[in-house]
Amino acid sequence: QVKLVESGGGSVQAGGSLKLSCDASGYIFSSCGMGWYRQAPGKERELVSRVSRYGTATYADSVKGRFTAYQDNRLKMYLQMNSLKTEDTAVYYCAADYKGGPALPCLTYWGQGTQVTVAS
Repeated sequence: QVKLVESGGGSVQAGGSLKLSCDASGYIFSSCGMGWYRQAPGKERELVSRVSRYGTATYADSVKGRFTAYQDNRLKMYLQMNSLKTEDTAVYYCAADYKGGPALPCLTYWGQGTQVTVAS
């Protein structure tokens, strides 16, 4: 069973930075890509960034130029968040798509989430 664990959340002043990490464990044959999502109170979960299996990252307009998502390897992922704003306050989740074998489909796995709070 694949497990994802996020870390690095916390409280920061507006304009500050945080770096989130996501560690995967379990048997993984190959990666099909990963993403970072967030959910603010009273709002739906939204995509923050998506990284393809080739390492190409795309971002929501609200975080472009401020956030950077990347992978060290298929087991370690990061979200560097700079110039944080109060509206970035949310629970952040990593999600990774993995295959358990060459003939198996990509399945999505989710972390438990980490709270990011940006104070004015």
